[in-house]
Amino acid sequence: MMEEYQLRVLPQQAFSEQAIIDFLAKDKGIDARTVTHVRILKRSIDARQRTVFVNLKVRVYINEPPQDDEYIRTVYPYVGEKPQVIVVGEGPAGLFASLKLIELGFRPVVLERGKDVHERKKDLSLITKIQKVDGESNYCFGEGGAGAFSDGKLYTRSKKRGSTDKILNVFCQHGASTSILADAHPHIGTDKLPRVIENMRNTILNSGGEVHFQTKMVSLVIRENCVTGVEAIDLQNNSNKIFHGPVILATGHSGRDIYRYLADAGIEIESKGIAVGVRLEHPSELIDQIQYHNKNGRGKYLPAAEYSFVNQIDGRGVYSFCMCPGGFVIPAATGPQQIVVNGMSPSNRGTRWSNSGMVVEVRPDDIYALQNTKKYSIEGKNKNDVLSIMRFQEELERNCWLQGNIRQTAPAQRMGDFVNNRLSYDLPKSSYTPGLISSPLHFWMPKFIVERLQQGFRNFGKMSHGFLTNEAVMIAVETRTSSPVRILRDKETLQHIRLHGLFPCGEGAGYAGGIVSAGVDGERCATMCAEYMTAIGM
Repeated sequence: MMEEYQLRVLPQQAFSEQAIIDFLAKDKGIDARTVTHVRILKRSIDARQRTVFVNLKVRVYINEPPQDDEYIRTVYPYVGEKPQVIVVGEGPAGLFASLKLIELGFRPVVLERGKDVHERKKDLSLITKIQKVDGESNYCFGEGGAGAFSDGKLYTRSKKRGSTDKILNVFCQHGASTSILADAHPHIGTDKLPRVIENMRNTILNSGGEVHFQTKMVSLVIRENCVTGVEAIDLQNNSNKIFHGPVILATGHSGRDIYRYLADAGIEIESKGIAVGVRLEHPSELIDQIQYHNKNGRGKYLPAAEYSFVNQIDGRGVYSFCMCPGGFVIPAATGPQQIVVNGMSPSNRGTRWSNSGMVVEVRPDDIYALQNTKKYSIEGKNKNDVLSIMRFQEELERNCWLQGNIRQTAPAQRMGDFVNNRLSYDLPKSSYTPGLISSPLHFWMPKFIVERLQQGFRNFGKMSHGFLTNEAVMIAVETRTSSPVRILRDKETLQHIRLHGLFPCGEGAGYAGGIVSAGVDGERCATMCAEYMTAIGM
């Protein structure tokens, strides 16, 4: 027999399967000896009041073993002899597009400018050890994309057509913990996700697809308003090659060379708003105390606490972004003379620090207003400049680098000092391993960002007593929150508005905002590409 129950229990009552069985025996009158298994279907923490509860939906198996699988498997047939599609980029959008193509009977040929996850790790370690950034292999470029080594959070508010449950099930099929199917804010972890990504790549290869690393797209092959392939350069031997087929373009939010190529080639794109700010890092113990309303913090049975803040200040959103409890701040530059920061967490979320992006909404009109100031001399002084937001990102990242000019050492300021326009004469210990240098962020960052952040911090401090503190440090600069452009596509077919056979996809094309939504968009683009190929007789 199988029964399902909605439970509201204390953290210690949700800590293990046996604890849940003991609660069910007491609360529901079930004989604990007859329970063979308990499967958690949904789990969330309610910390709104002083007493913290865990909400559970559980399936209880009585006098019988589980008969159903923990996740839904997808069948991937062999497609080695099928028509091929070129997938540019092996981040989440490209990976899920490739797997969906296989599912639909088409052969993906994946071009990834960076290295595989194992080789990529070596280049990431060099950023910390000798502060060297490889322009093709870093926290943004390489197998798995920006999410592979920057947390692996799977929470999304996306309302786009497509199944987020499907995305989570595919992750489980490739080695992720099935806990992601139950948790309200699922998370794989930076230490676990690379292996999952490698398994997904192996599915592509075993099904007859191709994956080409260190292969960088330089242009599209276009004939009579139809994309028939891409020209790419093999970075290992500096040779050019043309790959033939319709193209799913999933290059990620930092593919600035692609944006420049599209703009120069007259391929329709538009400037898109982003959010810009800092990484704000607190001691994780302090965040636990604040969020769980307990001076002892999270205790034995609760995970590292999360938070989410959002405010409107002078017509622009000010909010926390990509919150990493028990995590690290990492260097996310993709080239020389850049300082960019991001956050990540290991699967156990067990570090001494918790961080989040604290960012301000930036629109194209804001950039136009900056173009004639002394601090920002952004090229392309034109309201219609489709790369204006990208140029602003670049300028801010370079200005950040100039504050210290010590490779990847990041400028930083204590939170309270920033709000009160004071220089920080010392800085707290930080998870940011390349090192910090004290800098007056309130002075050199754009005024419209500084003033909104300052007011936002005051408001957040009122919402959560103790949050606004000099124990927290702000690390500059967070700019890669999303793509600075949108590659225009038809709403129904998902093809580019003019070029048939080109499917702009995922976060890099301006249609997603994280791993899950990028995966959903990848599957949608693959589905529409398959329909296009069937319609033209391929």
